[in-house]
Amino acid sequence: MSELALGEHDVLSTLRPDSLIGALVYLAVFVIVAMLLSRGLRAAVHAAMTRHAGHIDLTTISFVQQLASAFIWVVMLILYAHLIPVLRSMGTALLAGASVASVVIGLAAQSTLGNLVAGVAITIYRPFRLGDTLQMAAPTGTEIGTVELISLGYTTLRAPDARLIVLPNSVAASQVLINLSQTFTPWQMSVSIHISRSADVEAARKLAIRVAAESVGAKAVIGCYLTRIDAASAVLELRLQAPDAASRDALRSSLLQQLAREFAHSGSGAGGGEPATFS
Repeated sequence: MSELALGEHDVLSTLRPDSLIGALVYLAVFVIVAMLLSRGLRAAVHAAMTRHAGHIDLTTISFVQQLASAFIWVVMLILYAHLIPVLRSMGTALLAGASVASVVIGLAAQSTLGNLVAGVAITIYRPFRLGDTLQMAAPTGTEIGTVELISLGYTTLRAPDARLIVLPNSVAASQVLINLSQTFTPWQMSVSIHISRSADVEAARKLAIRVAAESVGAKAVIGCYLTRIDAASAVLELRLQAPDAASRDALRSSLLQQLAREFAHSGSGAGGGEPATFS
């Protein structure tokens, strides 16, 4: 019995916060607790977004989730430092220089803190939200992208050609951004159809719409419009909405082949002159 008590005393002595092994064990425990709390927070937010998808602001929820996760890790770090005697005594010794250190850290992290404050301002005032399409000035010129992520420091946008545009929150909050969500169609494509002027324009237009609907789906067809008439020819413009940037060129190539085949088979667009051409 005494040996059992002695063994228990040794284990407790080893796990004391002032021992190296004890400090490492408590560190692992605090890290696991922080990870579990962060994961639980993400699961709760995901469940709330699933249940109330049409009644909550996704931008605010996403930002608050990241802020709460950061808060959890900071609280765990403070509690761990308070539990370990070495870190607690070190903190007491450095308390006198905390004000100077905070000024130095604040100056060194000025841009980072500015991005964080700007992210809070974006969340509160909501000049744009997740899914909005923005036009902005970038080092490469004027860029257009759809907002995919608003984090604590940066806003990430997806350009129509699938490039990622990473915008610091301080820049997003200070520069003029044009919100194109109501007017911009990022994956739009068009095909020009050149037909003889003597051809039946309406028949050619209906044939183009039918071929496009069969190729990419009726919902993707925006319309087919007469855009030019000259002495020998007329030009129709077939406009469509591709599902994404990656498949846009492949769909256009396939559509050109099918248009050429169908127009040649039906004779539409010739009208006694040259056969229809596409570009």
